[in-house]
Amino acid sequence: MNRREFLATTGAATVSVLWGAQPARAATGGYGNVLVLVELQGGNDGLNTVIPFADPAYYALRPQLAIAREQVLALDAATGLHPALQPLLALWQAKELAIVQGVGYPEANLSHFRSIEIWDTASRSNEYLQDGWLARSFKAAPVPRNYAADGVVVGSGAMGPFAGGARAVAITNTEQFLRQARLAQPTAAAAGSGALAHILNVEREVAQAAAGLSGAHTFSTVFPAGAFGNAVRTAAQVIAAQPGVAAVKISLGGFDTHRGQLATHARLLQELAAGLVALKAALLELQRWDSALVMTYSEFGRRAAQNSSGGTDHGTAAAHFAMGGRVRGGWYGRPPDLARLDRNGNLAHAVDFRDLYATVLAGWWGVPAEQALGGRFQPVGFVRT
Repeated sequence: MNRREFLATTGAATVSVLWGAQPARAATGGYGNVLVLVELQGGNDGLNTVIPFADPAYYALRPQLAIAREQVLALDAATGLHPALQPLLALWQAKELAIVQGVGYPEANLSHFRSIEIWDTASRSNEYLQDGWLARSFKAAPVPRNYAADGVVVGSGAMGPFAGGARAVAITNTEQFLRQARLAQPTAAAAGSGALAHILNVEREVAQAAAGLSGAHTFSTVFPAGAFGNAVRTAAQVIAAQPGVAAVKISLGGFDTHRGQLATHARLLQELAAGLVALKAALLELQRWDSALVMTYSEFGRRAAQNSSGGTDHGTAAAHFAMGGRVRGGWYGRPPDLARLDRNGNLAHAVDFRDLYATVLAGWWGVPAEQALGGRFQPVGFVRT
């Protein structure tokens, strides 16, 4: 019986453990700083998230989808937020919200599966890698062994940036994880059985992670209802654990808005904003706001022009958010140039997504970035060390 079969027999729909046998290791890097990745699954429409309301081309390209000027939450004389993101205004005003415009990569792939694989592995568009960018980073600069795990994925079994070697745990919520982990308590190893020894090693790993992720903290923060609110609550519980983890990934799905985008996108952005504000409140309770970096990402943006179905098709570059108590709030990257679209009607990127990853590795954790990212990328200056 292998590890996959063992996890299946223990009903591991709510928990999977993905880490190989690794020796005890010394702490390296500033992993007292936690990273929270928020994946916007499906390809978020950057132009209707961070809106270039002063550009007439925006309204010409989207006669039905453009957000009316009087509804935009202006951040300066030219650009503002979708009205559903109103809860984020306080973060912007406190200079705790950075907006990085034009995030993408060269020769963008417009397939959901392939593009998110590129983002998760930090590969070039024509390069196929098996391990995630965080897994490679943790291999080069190990997380302290006494941490419950290197990383936790909430709400999905896909390990994404942790795939390929990180001590990573995937859970739907903390309580289910703990109930499941009780089915895998350590027992004495049987002599002469390599397969059984492997199974028992997995048991110990599950129990170790369960012990570290106690889920016992009681928050006064009121978390939003729904799947994303629950994911935020679970992420906060994971971060509350001591000594905790280096990174947590949560997701909000539904951004593949080919049709009927206006109402769907407004609802999703409202969920996103409510969840991010609740996450800040929980991190403040834990006195972790200054040691937390929250960053969004998505496999791609949307095409600049609306389609004939009241939506937008797969595109390229888009804006993304970074927030935290040590974030240098403000504008980064470059505003979209709607007069210079490519032959498919897509935006040119201004910031390589691996520049964001270099910001996390070199700027946030103080660990080497070049090896994990397969090249030298320029950190974006939105974190204070």
